[in-house]
Amino acid sequence: MHIRYEVADKIATITLDRPDVANVQNHALLDELDAAWTRAAEDNEVTVIVLRAEGKHFSAGHDLKGGGTQTSDKITLEAIYEVESRRYLEYSLRWRNVPKPSIAAVQGRCIAAGLMLCWPCDLIIAAEDAMFSDPVALMGIGGVEYHGHTWELGPRKAKEILFTGRSLTAAEAERTGMVNQVVPRAELDSRTMELAGRIAEMPPFGLRQAKRAVNQTLDVQGFYAAIQSVFDIHQTGHGNALSVSGYPILALLDEMKSKLK
Repeated sequence: MHIRYEVADKIATITLDRPDVANVQNHALLDELDAAWTRAAEDNEVTVIVLRAEGKHFSAGHDLKGGGTQTSDKITLEAIYEVESRRYLEYSLRWRNVPKPSIAAVQGRCIAAGLMLCWPCDLIIAAEDAMFSDPVALMGIGGVEYHGHTWELGPRKAKEILFTGRSLTAAEAERTGMVNQVVPRAELDSRTMELAGRIAEMPPFGLRQAKRAVNQTLDVQGFYAAIQSVFDIHQTGHGNALSVSGYPILALLDEMKSKLK
């Protein structure tokens, strides 16, 4: 099991539990995580969902060495598209649209696919040591599958982060509006649960309608259509990588490893 799930005081807490590998995401973890989100969504005793991670880092992204997109000896764009459309794009959108408030508590490194876990949440509380990055341009791809960058950071900051691959500090993320609060690392869990508890006292239907109002407004502005469109742009990156040099993940792996030291 890669996920822990607990419910108390109308709050469902979902915990990523692979701290020994910086909570990298293989297929089993993502499937368990999706099942936990569904369980929380369907439980009438749950009003708020908290997503957190065990260990030093929130998530170092996809497990590229094990549980990646390869489904046979030969990697094809069709195989990549099939896996990513379901486990990456579909899962992230489904979590975003769960009709209950959700809060992500982020510490340490949140790299690439780590963003696809916290961005679907309604609120993000970051520890002071949190660092957010998407260095996927190292693979010749323009960013992760769920393109929240422009919506979360604004166009110019999104371009800067994608062009350079550098990390965004918690303080920078708060200034862009991506992060709601920055708190001391030792207080991350307590402050997150305090906020969740406050929200859990609100009428569930009112919370559901408030969330729908905001998400629907973003969709009217083009969020959903843009997410779908940029996913296909992401796939052209895979297609080019396959035609040029196979499936180039080693540079990205080395980059991620250096950031976790």
